[in-house]
Amino acid sequence: MLLPRAGAPLPSDLYDLPLTTSADAAADYNRGVQALLSVQRGAFAMIAAAVDRDPGFALGHAALALLGHEYCAPVDLPARVVSARRHAARATDRERSHVHAVLSHLEGDSGPLLRHLDAHPRDALLLSVAIPTIAFAGVTTVPSQAWQVVERCRPAYGSDWWYRGLLAFVRQEQRRFDEAYDLACLSLREEPGAGHSVHARAHVHYETGDHAAGLAWLDGWIASRGASVENCTHFAWHAALHELAQCDLAAVRQRFDSQLAPPAVSGCRAIVDAAPLLWKWALTPGASAVPEADRLLAEAPVQDLETPRTPFMAMHAAISACAAGDTDLLRRLHRWCLGSPDPTLVEVVAPLAAALLLMVEGQASQSADGLARLGASLWRCGGSDAQREVVEDTRIGALLAAGRHDEARRLLDRRLDRRRCRRDEMWRESAARPLRRRPDPSRRH
Repeated sequence: MLLPRAGAPLPSDLYDLPLTTSADAAADYNRGVQALLSVQRGAFAMIAAAVDRDPGFALGHAALALLGHEYCAPVDLPARVVSARRHAARATDRERSHVHAVLSHLEGDSGPLLRHLDAHPRDALLLSVAIPTIAFAGVTTVPSQAWQVVERCRPAYGSDWWYRGLLAFVRQEQRRFDEAYDLACLSLREEPGAGHSVHARAHVHYETGDHAAGLAWLDGWIASRGASVENCTHFAWHAALHELAQCDLAAVRQRFDSQLAPPAVSGCRAIVDAAPLLWKWALTPGASAVPEADRLLAEAPVQDLETPRTPFMAMHAAISACAAGDTDLLRRLHRWCLGSPDPTLVEVVAPLAAALLLMVEGQASQSADGLARLGASLWRCGGSDAQREVVEDTRIGALLAAGRHDEARRLLDRRLDRRRCRRDEMWRESAARPLRRRPDPSRRH
């Protein structure tokens, strides 16, 4: 490693924060962080190259540890933690705080990371880590807490394209859809590959029922800039949601076969994206010959299915097990959640797994009751409204299977009041048929 000579300025990161490393290592690191911020592939290799150039680069080791923890990147996690801690001793105060925040986060303590952002809001990598999005799981469980973190950092970024994309995602969660759309478009005008901005705009199209235009735009992006994106499976899942909403089941089948089935999908994306899509597809009116979910579960990490680390992953593991009809897995997951020290796993995911088990076992009415009790607390699992919607879909399917059509209609009417959706309209039509078979009281003599 060739550090700057004594008295010379240190190289800087993307937001002008000094880096205690060589200029070449800093350049590799910045390319890797840029890839992470735009949700593009290659971040791990670029940051690894920075550490190869400078084995004493503390932030490089911390970033690799972070990618091993969050992205399942192939790193020796304990060794990276030791190296980050050791080499931070010769770095700046800000870098030492950064390393401490990352290592505390890996141990389950988010406090140092949030305090670090209060002092260093332009530390964009750690701001990205703090917020639940397509890139990272986040460090907050209450959405308003994540929103506050983003808002507090706003003065530090001005009109920055990456920050606009992050704020766009917050705005769509707040249902301020016009603002979210405008922010995402401004960001994409400056950086067409900005993954956060694409993700935020995809949610806006879906949540406002703009399915035809949203699908056309997203498919165009996937075929161009999206070809190099990380987590492309999730963008394909968003496109499939539009196709499901329009009840274009032939398109859903083509999408699944080409973009969401193994080997195109593997690891945790099989649990988070592909398996829940199969379950939503199976619940859709007119669905037939839906692919089996067993193959997806075979591609997923066993620990993410049976001993998931977060409520978000546990919720998706339960849905995936339901899609596969795997009652044994649902029972194991239920027991694991009940024994967890995490109150959300105990109070939300365990009863979800129990309700889904009832659904698989054919006890639709009892399943619907269990799912109804979760309605006000499901947000605690994290994720987006679009991801959690599969639980309400399951409840509607259970109500219809149990013959409780009035309750199903009320849920569907509430959804249709918010946005147009052909899938919900078809469900509503099927729920109305029993009404037409009832005797008309006015014709009694």
